Amino acid sequence: MFKFVSGFCAAAADTPNMERHCTSVTRTPLNSVRVQRRSKSKSYRQSIRSCLGAASRLVLTPALTARRLNTSRKAPKSLDITEKVNPEQLSLLVKKEWQLSYVTPLYQFRHTQLKSYSRQLSAFIAAEKQRGLAVEVEGTHGSFRVSFGVVQGMSEADDDAETVLVQIYSKPLFAVKDEPPRAVWSGWLTCINGSPDYLRSLPKDFTCMPLFCSSGADGLSSLVKSWFQLTFDCCFGPLEISHTSLQWLVALWTNCHTESAIKHLKMMWTVPAASPLKVTYTVNGPDAWQLWSSVRKERHDGSNKEEEEEEDSIDIEEVMRFMQDLKSHFYRHFRTDLSAGSLDQVATALGSAKSSGRIKIANSKYMITTLTLLTECALLKMPI
Repeated sequence: MFKFVSGFCAAAADTPNMERHCTSVTRTPLNSVRVQRRSKSKSYRQSIRSCLGAASRLVLTPALTARRLNTSRKAPKSLDITEKVNPEQLSLLVKKEWQLSYVTPLYQFRHTQLKSYSRQLSAFIAAEKQRGLAVEVEGTHGSFRVSFGVVQGMSEADDDAETVLVQIYSKPLFAVKDEPPRAVWSGWLTCINGSPDYLRSLPKDFTCMPLFCSSGADGLSSLVKSWFQLTFDCCFGPLEISHTSLQWLVALWTNCHTESAIKHLKMMWTVPAASPLKVTYTVNGPDAWQLWSSVRKERHDGSNKEEEEEEDSIDIEEVMRFMQDLKSHFYRHFRTDLSAGSLDQVATALGSAKSSGRIKIANSKYMITTLTLLTECALLKMPI
């Protein structure tokens, strides 16, 4: 029923020295105020702050610092978000691998000023290039143009700020006449179902889009982050996907099988040994669903009508039981205890996620569920 891909182990045994293995107008959140243009001197004065200095504008907020990862979530359901979100914009977000970061709330960011931000970031990159600090992108002639836009319709709650998409364009080095520039870097900031207690506790000048996704040259990512930090007095940090969050994704994506018919559930584990053992564990989609259904059935056996109405929620106990059953089955067949290891990667037809903080969303119908989890992770990772 379950497939174990053993190539990593066999190879590792033979090599002991190797590791085994568009500009639009939309709302900024309701607690924001009218646009106030900041002076250049004030911007630069604030830009000198360290991450801790930037965070000091926000007092420690019990609504954030006392929180932990939720122990119950709504079961994902197919949602055609193309009814709310422009399909062309949506296509820029799916089927591409993104590197995740968290970002603290932006000071005096305004969704109504995106044209100005496009010009400012373009000028910033050009200035850094003159100083010899700007990154060169292979295959381009080095001149960059920036576009900020709003991905309207992504927000789920009234307190969520609309998603902002940033793209950097450059012409190919040997472009023919009138050939348009191509996107060489993309990034977006979003907040999906953010904690209402925390969002409402923010001072009125702050906009919270804690999840930052980037794709492109690391040098351009660094420049974009530097500009945001200088302009909006925020700070960025890496957002890894924890062992527990990866297990949540295993359960949430498996729960989608009846609507999406996933073919396989693929997990990659690292098991401690003299030479760390890399294990790839692949389960057929229908078998994973059968096991998940048995876990769900155990929960609801003997439940009353009110409890049955709550079947659209998934509890952490179900997730842990599902993972334990998967690990127990693996141990029976291969005498390897995955409980001693760590889950590093999860992949299904709906997407993939890595503990290093890389995510790919392959199906937009379930992306809101995934982004809700990642938004929560980003809020919890912020050092304030």
